[in-house]
Amino acid sequence: MPYATRARRAVRETVSGLPREFWWLWTSTLVNRLGGFVATFMALYLTLDRGYSATYAGLVASLHGLGGVISSLGGGVMADRLGRRPTLLIAQASTAVSVALLGFVRDPVAIAAVAFLVGMASNASRPAVQAMMADIVRPEDRIRAFSLNYWAINLGFAVSSMAAGFIAEVSYRAGFLIEAAMTMACAILVFLRLPESKPAEAVRTAAARSDDSVSLGTVLRDGRFMSVVGLSFLVALVFQQGSVGLPVAMGEAGFTPAEYGMAIAVNGVLIVVLQIPVTRFIEHRDPRRLLVVSSLLAGYGFGLTAFAGSVGVIALTVCVWTLAEIVNAPTQTGLVVRLSPLHGRGRYQGMYTMSWSVAALVAPLLSGFVIDRFGAEWLWGLCAVVGTVAGLGYGVLMGRVPEEKAAAVVEPEVGVRAQPEVGTG
Repeated sequence: MPYATRARRAVRETVSGLPREFWWLWTSTLVNRLGGFVATFMALYLTLDRGYSATYAGLVASLHGLGGVISSLGGGVMADRLGRRPTLLIAQASTAVSVALLGFVRDPVAIAAVAFLVGMASNASRPAVQAMMADIVRPEDRIRAFSLNYWAINLGFAVSSMAAGFIAEVSYRAGFLIEAAMTMACAILVFLRLPESKPAEAVRTAAARSDDSVSLGTVLRDGRFMSVVGLSFLVALVFQQGSVGLPVAMGEAGFTPAEYGMAIAVNGVLIVVLQIPVTRFIEHRDPRRLLVVSSLLAGYGFGLTAFAGSVGVIALTVCVWTLAEIVNAPTQTGLVVRLSPLHGRGRYQGMYTMSWSVAALVAPLLSGFVIDRFGAEWLWGLCAVVGTVAGLGYGVLMGRVPEEKAAAVVEPEVGVRAQPEVGTG
């Protein structure tokens, strides 16, 4: 069979069978990421255009991340109480307004405060997106759906990162306004095309009980799930070094920013090229083995950076941990859904999202301390150790996770077809 024919069949099998609502949600994600300019040029805007110090730029970035940590839990609670659709509308509309405002404020305190609000608003939608995706996609298709969504995120990021540089040369304010407009377009798309996906049974249960059957305390007391959150934090801590530890280490080793850009670009290119074929390979494989292998690949992929003396070798190490990222992201998200009760998906997804937000806060501090005190080689060795610990943890944890099985069909909201649900959590 010709290669082109096989490729077309592979793509068709990858995208077939998913509900129409998923593709509207997927389109919203892609548009949102295509307009994600601000995160790319925020540091340059503050230091070059506004003339602030690098320390102040770092403070603003930390406040943005802190807002994301707080809203991870808040967005999860909103997704369970208000519903997925209202949460998405509120989060995306708030993001659009706050991003536009950020382009006009000039006072340093006001900039920091609005950046905090942007972080809160932009991160609040993530638990709702993941919960809605779990609601509308059949259990056997979820790994594929999460992979396609992750592919859209990275495709949008790759395009927006390239476009951000050209937009910044013309006008930084234009970048803020374009992102605000595209985010508002996502909110309009959600309003027009996406029905509420929160299962009707969960809605009736919540209405019948003033104290929701699943609270944040319930999530925190779920030892098995919180173990997943802890392991997710360790893996995220390793992956964050691609954007925080690697550029610092390469700079100290004498590499130029352009050389770092070439090395890290391999990450985005591989995800866009390999996410779909790798998904076809892992879709029905043992998640325990996938999580163990991906954790080890992440840890030792970064660990090998200690022996890299050229941009080419560094790019090869990027290939190793990028493959781990491609496997880990959809598999781990699917595990979170398996462990989440139907009526508490928002809170569970919010807690999982928070693990990545906290890692984004801790990673810069950790990498800077280790590099300054002990040297970059110790940082890469620590990545290998953390990856090994995470791999062992997944190996032990997954032995206690029951097999996924279909349960009773839940009555859906209007416009969303019924799906068999997982009886775990």
